[in-house]
Amino acid sequence: MNMELFYDILKQLIRIPSVVGAEHPFFMFIKRELEELGVTVEYYDGVLVAKGSEPQSGYISAHTDRHGLICTGHNEFQYAAFIAKNKADLTGDSNSEQLLHNFTARFVDEKVQAYQPWSGTYLGLGSIKDAYLCQRRNNIIFKIDGFDYLLPGTPIAFTDKLEIKDDLISAQLDNVISIAIIIYMYSIGYQGTAFFTASEEAGRSWRFLLEWFRRFDIKTNELLVLDTSPYPTLDEIKNIDIVLRHRDSNAVFRSPLKNKIKKIAVKEGIKYSFKDTYLKDKMLKNGNKVSLGTTELGRLIHASKGEIQGTTLQIPTIGYHTVHETTTKNAVESMITILKKVYVK
Repeated sequence: MNMELFYDILKQLIRIPSVVGAEHPFFMFIKRELEELGVTVEYYDGVLVAKGSEPQSGYISAHTDRHGLICTGHNEFQYAAFIAKNKADLTGDSNSEQLLHNFTARFVDEKVQAYQPWSGTYLGLGSIKDAYLCQRRNNIIFKIDGFDYLLPGTPIAFTDKLEIKDDLISAQLDNVISIAIIIYMYSIGYQGTAFFTASEEAGRSWRFLLEWFRRFDIKTNELLVLDTSPYPTLDEIKNIDIVLRHRDSNAVFRSPLKNKIKKIAVKEGIKYSFKDTYLKDKMLKNGNKVSLGTTELGRLIHASKGEIQGTTLQIPTIGYHTVHETTTKNAVESMITILKKVYVK
């Protein structure tokens, strides 16, 4: 397994900004990388679609957007996902909204870069001086030095680079790591279809995916969605290589892929965990009720009334939704091993 090639791809991708709602420059970068490999790439609203020589031999999906900020007025910056999401949807009960209440302090002193949303042109570097939750607007308001010239609508990405230390890798991995894995898969022989979706962090990506399937009247029960999955401690993720699901809060995942992946994991000695089972066990232990989580796939299954079915394959991480999100090299290699066994003959 040529992991050096994989990390070369990942390092490049991490440097290209892709704030939720302003993914176009990142889409263009992915398009070029894949076309250099001889892959056909089609661009639709909210989704980039790659096709190998056997497009029906697999359907893999990953979201391209990452968390960042957006300029909303003179020297005013807000958390981009909640602007893109449509603020009328903010009821305060989603896991991501609850996370925000705890996370404001972690943003202080982070370096950020502004860019043109269409061309990707770099507009300058700034540093976050303060971040606080505004109860009236139910969003995080940021103070940034050096960005008083920016116009409303300008996306601002966290500056990031890949850090590798021993067997751990860190960066804003969600979900650029899955994008890198898909490009790597095409480089080693994957010939199926891949979807790169926009605005997943704003809860909208499933709509773009569903639109594509309906556009061509395609149905499948083998859509595989790649992503990261958050855990509280490093010890936990060191004991898990991949994360699977039976379901999320919206739908049960009924796909032959789930058992196929599980059998490969058992045969290859890959340690797996079912996230919904993990969450249920935690609820029993703590005597409280929490959400089983909302995934792009669950929303898609629910909205399509089961015409689109599939399963998820995720990399366990700590430091979720930060530029220090961390996973193990073993987790990445385990995911690639499974994908090779399923798709590359």
